[in-house]
Order: sequence, then C-alpha cells, then structure tokens
Amino acid sequence: MATWSNLNLQNSSSPLMEQLIFFHDHSLLILLMITIMVSYIMFMLFFNKLINRFLLEGQMIEIIWTILPAVTLIFIALPSLRLLYLLDESMNPLITLKTIGHQWYWSYEYMDFSNLIEFDSYMSPLENNNSFRLLDVDNRTVLPMNTQVRTLVTSSDVIHSWTIPTLGMKTDATPGRLNQISFMINRPGVFFGQCSEICGTNHSFMPIAIESVNIKSFISWLKSFM
Repeated sequence: MATWSNLNLQNSSSPLMEQLIFFHDHSLLILLMITIMVSYIMFMLFFNKLINRFLLEGQMIEIIWTILPAVTLIFIALPSLRLLYLLDESMNPLITLKTIGHQWYWSYEYMDFSNLIEFDSYMSPLENNNSFRLLDVDNRTVLPMNTQVRTLVTSSDVIHSWTIPTLGMKTDATPGRLNQISFMINRPGVFFGQCSEICGTNHSFMPIAIESVNIKSFISWLKSFM
C-alpha cells in the first residue's frame, strides 16, 4: 500500500509487476546517464567556453549525435515491446472473475462454478476504525495465490478503470465492452486499488480490495456461498 513518503513504485505482488519494475529501473538508469552527460556538456560549454570552429559543423560529431540516440532508443524499445507482449499474453486461467463498474461501487461475479457467486463491493464506512480509510471495502474480492486468474472488466454506466498498482493491473471498464486481463498473485495479503478514471462526483470513493489466500482458504470461502 502506498504511503505519503513513498516516492518509488509499490512492492511487487505478481510476476508482471516485477517485470514492470525491472523496466522502470532500466529506463531510469538510461535517463540518468543522458541527464548527467547533457548537464556536463552544458556546464563545460557555459563556464569553460569550449566552442571552437570545429564544434558547430562537422561530419563526425553529427554522425555521433545521430547514431547514439538511435542506439539508446533501441535499448529502451526492445524491453518495452517484450513487456507489452507479456502483459497481453493470455494464459490458461483457472478462475474467471467478472468485474462490473457502477457509479460508485464495484460488483464481482465468479463464473466458473455451478452456482453463480456474485456480490457488490462498497467502500467501508468512515466510522469503521478497523479498516484503511477510503481504501477498504465491505466485501473483499478473494482470490487464490499462485493461480492464473482471468478478469473480464466492463461497466454498467460510464467509463471506470479497475486498477491495483501492486499487481501491475489497470484496465478500463467501458460500457458495452469486455476488456480482458490476466494475472497471478504470488504471495498472500490484501491489495488495494482505486478507480483511475474520473467517473463522477464520487469517483474517489469506489476502492478495490483483493484478498489473496491459499487454495484451501479459497475453497472454504467458496463453500460459504453454497
């Protein structure tokens, strides 16, 4: 969960988020190297007056400052394309979860069982001191860890966005369309998210809470609905 002093990404709870963090660090290192190099050149030109008659026109320097950015972009583009394919990869899901956005709450449907399991998830009342303010919900979405999950996301009214930062998940909930996203949670815990699309006056009051449990606890939770 994010805190006020957290300037970095949240800790990873899924393999996809691990890859996103790796790519973030990779790109940040390249940007840092470019910033240091350009700052050094500007500093030297400004204070030491290194301008000479060969600096502003010359075949070699023009070749260098054309090829070097192209090579740098290749080192950024190749990991980025790999990550895009990983995010869109459709594995064989064990569980399908349908998520429906409403103004201003979420509803969930578990579609793989003989009895359809469905419930609404509203933000917990502010008077509840045992929950995280503006983040916890009355009905958490329970999912088993180390299991491939497919989520179908849609909306019943306006565009919402189903987002859990620690899982690397962000999918638009669009009326009349089904968007699909796959993920796997690799550790137990409770992971919070919020609607990331401005959807109306109570946009900031429709949080998401996913509880990751082991498979035995998940089966026990399922039996409570049957």
